Amino acid sequence: MREGSEGHEGPGNTHGDGAPGTRCLVTGATGYIGGRLVPELLAAGHRVRCLARSPQKLRDHPWAQDVEVARGDVTDADSVARAMEGVDVAYYLVHALGSGRDFEETDRRAARVFADRAREAGVRRIVYLGGLTPPGVPERELSPHLRSRTEVGRILLDSGVPTAVLRAAVIIGSGSASFEMLRYLTERLPVMVTPSWVHTRIQPVAVRDVLRALAGSAHLPDDVNRTFDIGGPDVLTYRDMMVRYAEVAELPRRLILPVPMLTPGLSSHWVGLVTPVPASIARPLTESLRHEVVCRENDIERYVPPPPGYPLGFDDALRLALRRVREARVTTRWSSASVPGAPSDPLPTDPDWAGGSLYTDHRTLSVDAPREALWRVIEGIGGDNGWYSFPLAWAVRGWLDRLVGGVGLRRGRRDAARLRAGDSLDFWRVEEIVPGRLLRLRAEMRLPGLAWLEMYAETDGHGRTRYRQRALFHPHGLAGHAYWWSVWPFHSVVFGGMARNIARAAARNPLPGPPRRTPAT
Repeated sequence: MREGSEGHEGPGNTHGDGAPGTRCLVTGATGYIGGRLVPELLAAGHRVRCLARSPQKLRDHPWAQDVEVARGDVTDADSVARAMEGVDVAYYLVHALGSGRDFEETDRRAARVFADRAREAGVRRIVYLGGLTPPGVPERELSPHLRSRTEVGRILLDSGVPTAVLRAAVIIGSGSASFEMLRYLTERLPVMVTPSWVHTRIQPVAVRDVLRALAGSAHLPDDVNRTFDIGGPDVLTYRDMMVRYAEVAELPRRLILPVPMLTPGLSSHWVGLVTPVPASIARPLTESLRHEVVCRENDIERYVPPPPGYPLGFDDALRLALRRVREARVTTRWSSASVPGAPSDPLPTDPDWAGGSLYTDHRTLSVDAPREALWRVIEGIGGDNGWYSFPLAWAVRGWLDRLVGGVGLRRGRRDAARLRAGDSLDFWRVEEIVPGRLLRLRAEMRLPGLAWLEMYAETDGHGRTRYRQRALFHPHGLAGHAYWWSVWPFHSVVFGGMARNIARAAARNPLPGPPRRTPAT
């Protein structure tokens, strides 16, 4: 387990006074940082409870059996109160990034609920990961994202519960949004026309150093109620970061041409076109780079002393992240958390579903291969393996989704061969997986309704392998009905071709090993 990510090795597991048995509540455990912090806390001997809107998304994590899971949402005071019972340290690792124009109000309301319930429950400490803000810049001039993170920190500090607000700039780790943005920009563009913010000075920090500071903050003295800046040893411009990435990744030197008229809004769309990070996520990241973000103090090391060799330098953090990517050992990604505003309605076939119109496309094929071979193809779908039918249609659908602010098709996969509940998979989310039998995906593209795609590996009454595929669409209003009938003529090509090619891929790859691509029809 410790080899799975940058944050799960020896030096990161020495925390504070080492006192065992502290009960920690972790919000955001389905996200990038929270999903890595949980095993760090467990390794330090703490007891962990996770608050999650969809507990099933935690089911397949390696540490799932070692934690307690409470269902709830940080905006729901009752569920937060229940989750806080008996808690010593509460980690607040959630935010409403990209959830719409009212995200600041959502963040504000959630922080107040969390602060009030922590105080009422007698929680000993709150720990929050926020954003590093530039010195001397009025709060009103900060990006909405940084302004909201700052306000959340202030609400928690004023809660009456001793609070540690850790403020980081760019976090470098396999799967982080900042790392993915840097990686794809540098790898895909040998010549780059870049915004002026590439000359902004930044103090990046390795994800394992962030985790070490977060976990160590559980044992801060009770009289500590303040912010801490956390950063690595290097202060660089974004241009420097791209140049050094190219060197570490052994790429030819990149030509970087700044263009001042590229505003944060325009540059976020540019980032969205080149990288898997959608504009809704890229915009707050790029807006945060308008101002210099460099640590003003390093006081956290007085309370959480770094072990020898830490904090990691920028180049070392890059090498570690790249190794995890190349070895397919990325435990969490920026897309691990659900897209804000993504549907959470029950599947239309669930017993408690309220009814209404439902369109389905159902296909069944016999497969000349063992069921295990069929399942291997099903579980390997998406990402670099594609969707086994009409690649142009899938690509166009992904581009259209990006144009309207969706996630698009390029989020890829966390792991090339294995899926777990809650994983993002291109513009789908793994809602359910029963190994060897069922993969159910919920659409997270922008749609006038709710959509699911189910794939089954079965054995019929004669012992033969059978592939069953079902697409479901629950329309919202007239636009939803119009959408279904507008794409209906393509179903025989897209869904029919997918079923045939999945069956063929299984038949051509009956032995262990990665499935070979089958030409799309």
